[in-house]
Amino acid sequence: MKIKLICVGKTTSSHLIAGENEYLKRLKHYSSLEKIEIPELKNAKKLSEKEIKNQEGTLILKKIDSTDYVILLDENGKDYTSLEFSKFIQKRLNSGAKTVVFLIGGAYGFSDEIYSRAQAKIALSKMTFSHQMVRMFFLEQVYRAFTILKGQPYHHQ
Repeated sequence: MKIKLICVGKTTSSHLIAGENEYLKRLKHYSSLEKIEIPELKNAKKLSEKEIKNQEGTLILKKIDSTDYVILLDENGKDYTSLEFSKFIQKRLNSGAKTVVFLIGGAYGFSDEIYSRAQAKIALSKMTFSHQMVRMFFLEQVYRAFTILKGQPYHHQ
């Protein structure tokens, strides 16, 4: 199974970039994971919130295939413990899905079209984090899920 992580905008903080790169490197031992960054919109200050979400949604949809299983990282999504998330990943592996796509939206979230396209929504926390921090946290959780599935000692229970 291939995993795609599609994010709106770039990570600019050097310590977060280093963290992302570390988990991307570690994940190579478990799965193929591709991180795709959608560029932030130019002249976004002149656009409404809805226009921004719609334009970002159009750019995101260009990166998703019709057969991809799409999961939104959304504050209103389902909460998982790390163990539960590893079981969720295992179900996706068992389903035969060729590609699972996780989406991290921009500052205003997702367009209605993206919500319609998604098969699931996951919340990382009830707390609010910057989109840049969420990327590193999410990659760490994907790595943790694979170590749990392989019975490795990364996760203490």
